[in-house]
Amino acid sequence: MSDSKLFKVQFQNKGELYEIYVKHVFQGDIFGFIVLEDFVFGTHTTLVVDPSEEKLRKEFETVKRSFVPMHSVIRIDEVGKEGVSKISSLDSKVTQFPGAIYTPTKGD
Repeated sequence: MSDSKLFKVQFQNKGELYEIYVKHVFQGDIFGFIVLEDFVFGTHTTLVVDPSEEKLRKEFETVKRSFVPMHSVIRIDEVGKEGVSKISSLDSKVTQFPGAIYTPTKGD
């Protein structure tokens, strides 16, 4: 995979919608998880700072690799340029179905 690729990943976490940018996304060795690596956050050249982006930057500043449950991922897009990472509230009235989407069969 080329290092020039950039992905926007949207996933649910603790009742909030996380929208982050990463350089690498792939299915992990842990069953049912998507791996996010090389987080990308904007560089601020002005005094205006987005509080939700700062919260994400602090949350992921020491994270080398993040394993996100597959059923929490809403969307993954390959994008041409970085946008603003943010956390927003989920205003959905649909409740996430509890449990795994995929279940291994006996003998696997």
